[in-house]
Amino acid sequence: MKYLLLKHYRGGPTPVTGYAPLDQWAPERVDAHIQYMRDFADRLVETGEFVDERALSPEGTFVRFDGEGRPPVTDGPFAETKDLVAGWMIIDVESYERALELAGELSAAPGPDGDPIREWLELRPFLTDVPFGGE
Repeated sequence: MKYLLLKHYRGGPTPVTGYAPLDQWAPERVDAHIQYMRDFADRLVETGEFVDERALSPEGTFVRFDGEGRPPVTDGPFAETKDLVAGWMIIDVESYERALELAGELSAAPGPDGDPIREWLELRPFLTDVPFGGE
């Protein structure tokens, strides 16, 4: 079963996150945080559970169809938003329980003080069947 782990950047410090924004961390703490995620991915490559991952730029654009030619475009999302998707990882595991276990482990990446950050990760299964009528 394939799952998407969405890593959200939540502008802090807040009661939910308890840590400052990444651009306020000491450089060695940022390096440790990123290295933890790289080591995590490397372990999943060895077990055959890793599919892919990417960090996302904080800059983005919203686009939608309006039926009039060129679609409307607006700026955003912005790094200053309360909740921004910062990156993702795709895993391929045997069970939902294993996906939960790995998400919990990834949530333990070190934060600005070196302790586990305990960040919330969004865990979403890939849709395998169309959820509505049809043959």
